[in-house]
Amino acid sequence: MSQRVRGVIARAKGKPVEVATIVVPDPGPGEAVVQVKTCGVCHTDLHYREGGINDEFPFLLGHEAAGVVEAVGAGVTDVAPGDFVVLNWRAVCGACRACTRGRPWYCFATHNAAQKMTLEDGTELSPALGIGAFAEKTLVHAGQCTKVDPQARAAAVGLLGCGVMAGLGAAINTGGVTRGDSVAVIGCGGVGDGAVAGAALAGATTIIAIDTDDRKLEWARGFGATHTINAREHDVVARVRELTGGFGADVVVEAVGRPETYEQAFYARDLAGTVVLVGVPTPDMRIELPLLDVFGRGGALKSSWYGDCLPSRDFPMLTELYRQGRLDLDAFVTEEIPLDQVEQAFAKMHTGEVLRSVVVL
Repeated sequence: MSQRVRGVIARAKGKPVEVATIVVPDPGPGEAVVQVKTCGVCHTDLHYREGGINDEFPFLLGHEAAGVVEAVGAGVTDVAPGDFVVLNWRAVCGACRACTRGRPWYCFATHNAAQKMTLEDGTELSPALGIGAFAEKTLVHAGQCTKVDPQARAAAVGLLGCGVMAGLGAAINTGGVTRGDSVAVIGCGGVGDGAVAGAALAGATTIIAIDTDDRKLEWARGFGATHTINAREHDVVARVRELTGGFGADVVVEAVGRPETYEQAFYARDLAGTVVLVGVPTPDMRIELPLLDVFGRGGALKSSWYGDCLPSRDFPMLTELYRQGRLDLDAFVTEEIPLDQVEQAFAKMHTGEVLRSVVVL
């Protein structure tokens, strides 16, 4: 039997979100219904509301979530009712050319639920990143459920489902940060601070946090930044070089997604250094760099999809580091809010008041 639950939807581009009744079907083959415990308010959800992803309105928002599996469909063996899970939006297929080459974090055919959740009048909903977790319950592909330690705080480990994992993975998985490296991170929101935390975990000795907001720079220090740069007050490239012996950083993580900050990242790295773009640009943005500089500076220019993570490998490991006190996921949670305060959380995100607002159901 289908269930009726409350969920947050975006009906039209730029319009305030609203709480509506959502119809969640029973899970079909390969699917699972998850009772959502917590869901972080991520900038990607705002992108959906603003029409920055696509125009397949109405959207069921929310994707950075943790919860408990309530029911599973035929053929599901990896999770069972009662399992505590973090939801992920890259459920690997195991059969595409990336998976068969042993690079499943690049999977080109990730799974989503086949059935649609709807409004009461039958209008089909587009779940954000195939999840739609600003809801009391949601329907996902079972591969989107990753079991983690049930003793972990849901509001904290749920953030591994998107922002924290994207940043942390950008540093460690994509950027290959290792002991003794120098790292610069441009943009110190949830993703950027995830990169700072990842660099600290990997043993980087110089970690430079860059932002225009002193409050965010102070947060970054809490995650392991050894130096900070307010980009309104300093020439970012010159200051990064000054802090790295005149050379530039071994790895620069760009967590903003704008041409001007990408150019800063490009020139703030050392020769043969690595630039990692994890900030999400808009379709209209363009960059222009002298091709000779691209050749002459060497190194690598990389994009990071979801921190190049493999949820089945990374989520349990990072949850264990959290449980051991070695990864402070609690520090990312600025506030816990009810379902009907998502619109206000978007406003706080704009003003930089929060690192993460987390909906608790």
